[in-house]
Amino acid sequence: MIAELIVLFLIGQVNSGPGTTPYLKQIVIGRCYNYITLVNPSSRYNCEEIWHEFEEAVVQRTPCSVGVKDYQRMFQAATQTPPCDKMLFWSKTQGLMHTYSAITGSFWTLEDTLVGFMFNDLNWCGQQERDRGFDFQSCPEWSSCVTHPVYSLWKRASQNFAAAACGNITVLLNGSIENAFSRESMFASVELGNLNPRTVSHIHIKVIPNLEGPFIESCSKGSILELINILQLRGFHWSCTDSDEILMILQCTKNPGQPTCQACSNSISHTCSAEEQLQHLILFHPWNMP
Repeated sequence: MIAELIVLFLIGQVNSGPGTTPYLKQIVIGRCYNYITLVNPSSRYNCEEIWHEFEEAVVQRTPCSVGVKDYQRMFQAATQTPPCDKMLFWSKTQGLMHTYSAITGSFWTLEDTLVGFMFNDLNWCGQQERDRGFDFQSCPEWSSCVTHPVYSLWKRASQNFAAAACGNITVLLNGSIENAFSRESMFASVELGNLNPRTVSHIHIKVIPNLEGPFIESCSKGSILELINILQLRGFHWSCTDSDEILMILQCTKNPGQPTCQACSNSISHTCSAEEQLQHLILFHPWNMP
């Protein structure tokens, strides 16, 4: 999964981290073929060409000199239009976001795009000496430079993803942390500014705290109010909820002992488990109704 991207630019200091993911080429090309044959068989892409353009962008440059524009040819080879009314954006809710998307089958995240699928959770960088390939020993940490090769790819992918958004979109934020809407997050610093109020019909903000708390932010307090203010100033139609049933039940299926995980009952006082509640909600949710 894609880690939350927070960039702190430390002038004059380059910290080393893990090197390029072993067997990077085999993993990336393999994922590409998996995507076009199993995940999205209607798509037509040249996986070898995409890899070639990616490799040219990275290995021809030193580790901290790969900018967003350097991936232009790669993204041209992997051009994709996400579906309207299904796009899901998130910040600090990675695990729950993927579960929510998988269970409902009604959302399209950045990781569902071809580029997101290919490069998710991987690391890479070139070497100080030009034309020597990838550095498998160590790469700079993302916080070390503004033109980090991994950050630049995800920034470009996020720009494209947000710019293509249309119809109704959903934003999932964590109500158990301060600054759930953080200016340093990829959503706030890149994606929000690329959303177009002429093509995005409605933005659904869903704030979800941890079951056990703390309950720090909601639709009526904290940084969520800043996000709402930005949406209003830019002319977006929006709504906000901090009590989404499916999101709460998803958490209860993993931790049913929490006091907030109460059993439901029907007209004859029959109780059901969190799993049964989830199945019922998904079955009769409006997106599944004829």
